[in-house]
Amino acid sequence: AQPTTRKKIPSPKMRALFVLFCIHHDYHSRASVAPVLVLPAIRLATSDDAHAIAALSRDCIEQGLAWKYTPQRVRALIRHPSVNVAIVHVHGGLHAVGIMEYGLTVAHLVLLGVQPTQRHKGLGRHLVSWLEACARTAGINRIDVECRADNPGAIAFYRAQGYRVQGVVSRYYGGAID
Repeated sequence: AQPTTRKKIPSPKMRALFVLFCIHHDYHSRASVAPVLVLPAIRLATSDDAHAIAALSRDCIEQGLAWKYTPQRVRALIRHPSVNVAIVHVHGGLHAVGIMEYGLTVAHLVLLGVQPTQRHKGLGRHLVSWLEACARTAGINRIDVECRADNPGAIAFYRAQGYRVQGVVSRYYGGAID
C-alpha cells in the first residue's frame, strides 16, 4: 500500500528553537565535543545534471518499474518555472537529488533520492529542509509526498521528518505496487 503523507511546515521561529535545543542538548550531553558535521552545498540542477539525476532515479528509486524520470523529463522539470530540482553534487558526482513542485497553497515532493553509498549522512534531511524552506518562503504550508509501500526505510525517513501517513493508494506505481 502506497502511503501518501502530508506535513504542515513549522514556522521558521519554531524550527529555529528546535535546532537550537538540539545543539544545546548535544553540547551538554557529551564528555567531549564531537566534530561538527558540515553538509555539502545544495544547488539548483542544470541541464548538464539531467543524465545523472535520471540514472539515480532509475537505479535507486524506480527499480522494478517503467523508467519515468528519463533525462528528457528531468530536463523539462529543471526548466519548469514552478519546480525546483535541487542537488548535492560533490567532487564531480551526484550524491543526492530532490524535486519539488510548488502550487499556490500546496507543494509536492516529487522525487527524493540519495546514492546508496551516501545514505545515512544527512543528505536527504538536508535536501528536504532546503526544499521546505523554499515552500515556506512561497507561503505554502503543506507538502505532499508519496513513497512506495515496499520501502520501509523511506516511510521511516519521512516520518522522522514530521510527515504523516494520510492514506494508501492501491497499485499507484505502475499499476502493480502500492
